[in-house]
Amino acid sequence: MESKTVATNKKAFRDFFLLERWECGMLLQGCEVKSLRLGEVSFTDSFARVEKNEIFLYNLHINPYAQASYLNPEPARVRKLLLHKKEIAKVVSLVTQKGLTLIPTKIYFNKRGFAKVEIALGKGKKLYDKREDIKRRDIDREIKRSARGKSDR
Repeated sequence: MESKTVATNKKAFRDFFLLERWECGMLLQGCEVKSLRLGEVSFTDSFARVEKNEIFLYNLHINPYAQASYLNPEPARVRKLLLHKKEIAKVVSLVTQKGLTLIPTKIYFNKRGFAKVEIALGKGKKLYDKREDIKRRDIDREIKRSARGKSDR
């Protein structure tokens, strides 16, 4: 059994330079896990923040599980992320640098069936950085196309 990706944060790859990544556990309730297994999750405007040597995930929207009736928690509640103390200390030291933020990049279930979230240390891209990425992608696409001999011209 291998890990199953539930969702990826495509905007994180577009809007940030991702420097370093960590795998974190999440404190979830049972109905949230069931909803995650169905892929009912949205990364819109989600981010992580360090508070009192703990890391919390904000604005991660997990849709309520339909069969859980009134027991569903708030969909966009703050969730605690689980890391080792040494990893948290490293994250704290890196986040205190200017312009760096913690962004969730993907949610998945590992081989043991535990829900994990991958957070990355990100530095925001400027508009010209995004344009350079688009140019580089277009050039790579043209090179691959010409290598196959399927040029449009």
